[in-house]
Amino acid sequence: MNRLKIPFSKMHGLGNDFVVLDHVTNPLFLNAKQIRLLSDRHRGIGCDQLIYVEAPVRPDADFHYRVFNADGTEIEHCGNGARCFYRFVRDKNLTWKGKLRVSTETGAILELSQSSHGMVSVEMEEPLFQTPQIPCTVEKKQTMYSLFVAQENFEVGLVSMGNPHCVILVPDVDSAPVNELGPMICQHPWFPEGVNVGFMEVLNPVKIKLRVFERGVGETQACGTGACAALAVGRQQGWLDERVRVELPGGTLQLAWKGAGHKLRMTGSAVTVFEGEIEL
Repeated sequence: MNRLKIPFSKMHGLGNDFVVLDHVTNPLFLNAKQIRLLSDRHRGIGCDQLIYVEAPVRPDADFHYRVFNADGTEIEHCGNGARCFYRFVRDKNLTWKGKLRVSTETGAILELSQSSHGMVSVEMEEPLFQTPQIPCTVEKKQTMYSLFVAQENFEVGLVSMGNPHCVILVPDVDSAPVNELGPMICQHPWFPEGVNVGFMEVLNPVKIKLRVFERGVGETQACGTGACAALAVGRQQGWLDERVRVELPGGTLQLAWKGAGHKLRMTGSAVTVFEGEIEL
């Protein structure tokens, strides 16, 4: 029996790594088991998420964007992945446009463009704080929530960046119990679709450090939507200014958000590591 041959690109945004597949010219769709195999770092290519680059599904978009976690589950959005998406379609000559409009599974439109020094900028959707939008089962919207987990109450901020985020302020991000608390909060009954958990240390109003435990993956080197969520919560609480530098284990992102009624802009790197073909 002939085996399926799949061309791919391995990419990363600040160490948050992806397998990117061109479904515009080669539309081969994979099941959850096949995605888990490709994502496996010992028996596959290895990645945090797998990205489909698809032809547009609506007239006001240039492409459509789908993302799957390493465990095979489809997710709504990935900020670092969006930057790699832009780099991929430009490098593969799938478009000549400098500014792209890309639709996601949530129905949102992302605007992607080249920035200075080889960086890529993503115009994200406006952060959403209403609990049904996150989604979260807590009925009343609050600026901070008291979340009971591991026999302790934690003050957390909740926000959607097209995907759900829980942000915890910590005094020292390097010693934060990311891999102990992350899974428990991710699976907490408050969050019917799970949640990404960010541990944020505020160094000053224009600079933070952040570690993120992602649904279906675990702690990653960087999380673009997690960084945006941290800025959104920090701005809501009055901790942060409009423009913020976010230091993640894999590198640095530059973010800007004017506040309610405005979209959030993220700028960072997008790198192709290698390309190849794998048989399944």
